[in-house]
Amino acid sequence: MLINYGPIDPTSQYVEAGYDTFKHSFQILKSASSNQDDVSMLNTTSNVNVPGRWAFWVNQGSSYTTTSDLNIKVSEACKANASQECTKNLLSQIDNITTEVLPKEVVEDKLEFLITQPNSLLVGKTNQDELVSSFNNILKATDKLMSTLVRNVETNSSVSISLKTIEARVFEIGPSCSLTEIPQLETPDAKMDIDLIGISKSKKNQGHAAVAFMSYTNMSNSSLFSTTTNTMKHMMSTVVSATLPRTNNTNLTKPVNFTLRHTAVFNLHVTPSCVYWKETDWVTDGCTLIKSNITHSVCSCDHLSTFALIMQTKPSENDHRLDEFSMVAEALGLVFLVLTLLTFALCRSNPRVINTARIQLCISLLLAHFFFLLTQILLKSKSLQPLKLACAVMAGVLHFLFLSAFVWMFIEALMLFIAVKNLSRPKSKQKKLLNWKILTVIGYMVALLVVGVSAGVVPDGYGSEKCWLKQDKEVKWSFLGPVSFILASNTILFSLIAISLGYSLTHLNSQVSQIKQTRTVFFKTMAQFVILGCPWILGFFTADSKALEIIFVILISQQGTFIFIVHCVLSNEVKQKYTNLLGGFQANFSPTTITETSTTQG
Repeated sequence: MLINYGPIDPTSQYVEAGYDTFKHSFQILKSASSNQDDVSMLNTTSNVNVPGRWAFWVNQGSSYTTTSDLNIKVSEACKANASQECTKNLLSQIDNITTEVLPKEVVEDKLEFLITQPNSLLVGKTNQDELVSSFNNILKATDKLMSTLVRNVETNSSVSISLKTIEARVFEIGPSCSLTEIPQLETPDAKMDIDLIGISKSKKNQGHAAVAFMSYTNMSNSSLFSTTTNTMKHMMSTVVSATLPRTNNTNLTKPVNFTLRHTAVFNLHVTPSCVYWKETDWVTDGCTLIKSNITHSVCSCDHLSTFALIMQTKPSENDHRLDEFSMVAEALGLVFLVLTLLTFALCRSNPRVINTARIQLCISLLLAHFFFLLTQILLKSKSLQPLKLACAVMAGVLHFLFLSAFVWMFIEALMLFIAVKNLSRPKSKQKKLLNWKILTVIGYMVALLVVGVSAGVVPDGYGSEKCWLKQDKEVKWSFLGPVSFILASNTILFSLIAISLGYSLTHLNSQVSQIKQTRTVFFKTMAQFVILGCPWILGFFTADSKALEIIFVILISQQGTFIFIVHCVLSNEVKQKYTNLLGGFQANFSPTTITETSTTQG
């Protein structure tokens, strides 16, 4: 029962009810399901369930109004088949937002549509001006959508949004807020510390203040950098934005600190830069790096904007020469892989020369290094970076080819281990190797399964700046995991092979031919260290050593060369085959043969 309740004029503003001079305050919003204002509905109904002294008043301090989901529409056609035109239409509607308040679900729905990769305005842009304009439009629209979550509370409130492409936090305080400091705003990739209490104490703000903090996971676009020809900039974090929505005085009382997680490989020899987006480019004005370690960096800025962490490097002459050397080495390795496959085709009837694992290893390495070299050439000409889909597809192809090559390395190591063990056994007890059809299925299906699962689970994990797996995504472990396991297994198998050969040399009978054959196999096995991919282990340690990087490039690119030397040049069967071919060639084209042929025809 309400006593001394007088009429309140209908209003579009908030109607607030208070108990004991607003000790227990709450807001009554305009009903979305009725054309009648909640103010007039109080004549017959009330949601007040606490007896005592109550008062009602209209808050003239703000003019926020609620709006229904129908005011910002995305057509069914756009939902079924999103396009950039649909996104532009949504941006136009968002631009008309002034003081409206939207439910969290509506904001999530519009954000998800706005920033999803297929219909994002950032997709397919190759012109720098178009890309910058689209980037600015998305940032502006996101800021407006986040402002609709501010509801002008009396105490404090918070809203969290977690979508695939964006993490957002909104924290708001009112005049009756009892907090001495607000909690740290945190997303999986970033944190922010801001003195919102101090900002709210401004005379213009009258105790009200709100902050919105967003972390984007799909805006680390290197094309947004204006770089000189001899400077490279790499994004080291996700892009984050911070604003003070619907706060009259937005002057900061203290600098804002951002803790950004590194999303790319961190170079300890280069100091990263804290930057913010200034309409057309990333600049450092007003932002400084406080501290940094191998996983995180802390930036302090005296204003709010869109921020990121970048690493800027000038490639040295040595880096340029190393790139050229790597490409030449790759090309040389491809030549020897082709020669090896031609030799195997020539000796295809001799099982002592070829086997399924060896042939498939050569094919996988040839295709992997060919596509890798092609990718480097296209990246060098800067013709592949704008084609995001092509870059992602190339990354997937390289992922599959290199993984299949590693699987074949493992199979080759296993077969070599079995062959060496058979040296000390009678032929009747020697182990039979798997059928070539089964080996082929294993060699390619394992790699295809890994790539298929990783692409299904993390579809946006392919297509980094170098058209490889993105380092800030968990998809990188779908390569590093299997490769680490195979490298460890091959190293163990190689050690067992060496021990087994040493044991065979000391226990076999003294037949000279058998001992000589075993020693030949032993020396060939030593060269298998490279063929089985063991030098790939050096890749984990090349970041801090140029010398080690050069050794790594040589050994990895020349895997095909080592295969050619061991299985072709040092093979007696191959030598005999080539001798017979050359002998027949010389016999057919010698002067005597030609003379005899002419005489016979005459």
